[in-house]
Amino acid sequence: MDERQLRVLRELGELGSVTAVAEAMTVTPSAVSQQLRLLQRSVPVPLTERAGRRLVLTDAGRALADAAIDVSAALARARHAVDRFVEQPQGLVSVAAFHSAGAAFFPLLLRQSAAEADFPRLALADEDVAQERFPRLTRDHDLVLAHRLDHTAHWPGTVAVTPLLNEPLDVALPAGHPLAARDRLTPHDVAGLPWITVHDGFPLLATVEAIAAVAGRQPEIVHRINEFTVAAEVVSAGGGLALMPRWTARRHPGVVLRPLTGVHASRHVDVLHRPERTARLAVRTVLAALVRAADTVRGSDRADPPAP
Repeated sequence: MDERQLRVLRELGELGSVTAVAEAMTVTPSAVSQQLRLLQRSVPVPLTERAGRRLVLTDAGRALADAAIDVSAALARARHAVDRFVEQPQGLVSVAAFHSAGAAFFPLLLRQSAAEADFPRLALADEDVAQERFPRLTRDHDLVLAHRLDHTAHWPGTVAVTPLLNEPLDVALPAGHPLAARDRLTPHDVAGLPWITVHDGFPLLATVEAIAAVAGRQPEIVHRINEFTVAAEVVSAGGGLALMPRWTARRHPGVVLRPLTGVHASRHVDVLHRPERTARLAVRTVLAALVRAADTVRGSDRADPPAP
C-alpha cells in the first residue's frame, strides 16, 4: 500500500462515492477504482462493499481509513523535515471562514501580518456552507473557521478542532420595538412574531425552531437571509426579528440585541484543519494568532442595555 491508495480510501469514507472522490482528487473514477483494487491486494480482508449502487467501506476499510490519517500526518512531517518547509515562518497559509467570522477575524489577522515582518503570508476566503460541509473545506484550506450549535453533533474525527468562541445568540429587534425595553426575552415573548432566519441546513435555524417548540407554537418565518448584515437591515426596517451572534456580527444603529432565556441559544466557533497541516510552523503561527484574536473578538458583553 502507498500514500495515494490510502488517501483514496480515506476520501471514499468521507465523501461516500467513487465519483465524488474522483472530483476531489481531480482524477477519473476509473483511476480511483484502480487505486482501490491495488490497495485491496495488499490487505487480506475486504475494504469495500456494495450498498445498492454505492461503494462503501467495510469495518476493516474504516479502520484503515482512520489509520491513514496518522499515516498522512507522519508522511507530511517527514517531507517537511527533509526540505525544512516546516520551519519557514513566512510560508503561505490559506484560511477560510463563514461570513461573520471572516468579518471579525480577518482584519485582526491582517493587522498582525502588517505589524510583524515574519508573520506568514495569508490567503483568505469566505465560505458560506451548510454545517456538515465545513470539514470538507479542510481539503482546500489550511485552516477553516466553522460554527455549530450547542446541541448538534461534534465535528468528525477526520479533522482536528481548536475552539475559539462559545458565542451567545441574541434576539435582534428594531430600535424602538416594545420588547426592547426588557432586559431579557423568553420564547413566549417572541415565538408569535415574524422571524428572519437562515436557509435550511445552516446553523441558527434549529434555535428558532426550539424557541417555537418551548412556546408551543409554529414559528412564522417570513424571510430567509444568511448574511447577518443584510438581516440587520431587514430587522431595522421592521421586517421581523432575527437571531444575531453577540460578538462576530457587525452592529447596526437601528437594531438592538436582547439576551434570550429558556433555550440554549449559543454557537461554537471553531478552527478545523487536517492534522497534518499543523506540521508547518506557518500554520501553527496563524492558528495561535486566531486563538489570541478570539479574546479580542469576545471583548465584553455587547448586548444593548434596555431603553430607559
